[in-house]
Amino acid sequence: MHLQIVLFDGFDPLDVIAPYEVLYAGGLASEGAVSVELASAEGPREVVSGTGGLTLRATAVLDPQRADVLLVPGASGLIGDPDGLPDREADEAGTGEWKQDEYIPVLLGRTLATGLPAILASAMDDPTTTVATVCGGSLVLAMAGLLEGRHATTHHLGLDMLDATGAHAVRARVVDDGDLVTGAGVTSALDLGLYLLEREVGPRVAHAVEELFAHERRGTVWRARGPVPVTH
Repeated sequence: MHLQIVLFDGFDPLDVIAPYEVLYAGGLASEGAVSVELASAEGPREVVSGTGGLTLRATAVLDPQRADVLLVPGASGLIGDPDGLPDREADEAGTGEWKQDEYIPVLLGRTLATGLPAILASAMDDPTTTVATVCGGSLVLAMAGLLEGRHATTHHLGLDMLDATGAHAVRARVVDDGDLVTGAGVTSALDLGLYLLEREVGPRVAHAVEELFAHERRGTVWRARGPVPVTH
């Protein structure tokens, strides 16, 4: 199983590093059955995150023909609706005021003007390719019109937006919708990575990595199976 983790300007570092380490460790534990790399729609380049200018290097071009799984992170920045707040530019003296483009919705929306949506659309059209997301990564897909009718999750503050784009938002840690696997808030990236290992390689490898990382997954992986629960 070869995975490409997407880097875009403003990405959240934990959304990337957590699954990268889990999957890399899974590759070691499975004697090479798993490989992982960082990629961008533009190809190899330095990509600046939304957290303090931390930069990671994409070493490959994002290519669904090469990858079995594409994993899309969320963005890191201010939470909220920038349209409802003053458009204040931070001055050189460092007043602590925030720029409009440091809001997470803006950072996520910027991906729509790149080559990323077309690549993700190609991956979503191929049933042999799995698209995975962490946190706001599912909102990238949703804003590109790729999640209509699909079950997905995201950070709890973005669930209403998922619903608004025609997706079926699920309040769960990890949601498995076949060739779409989504994780909730940022720390769910660990759970998502471990679940992908379990699903694609097997529970023994996933458990070995879980023990190595001293991390216990929590919550049930939601799938559209079984009877619908009755609520009163």
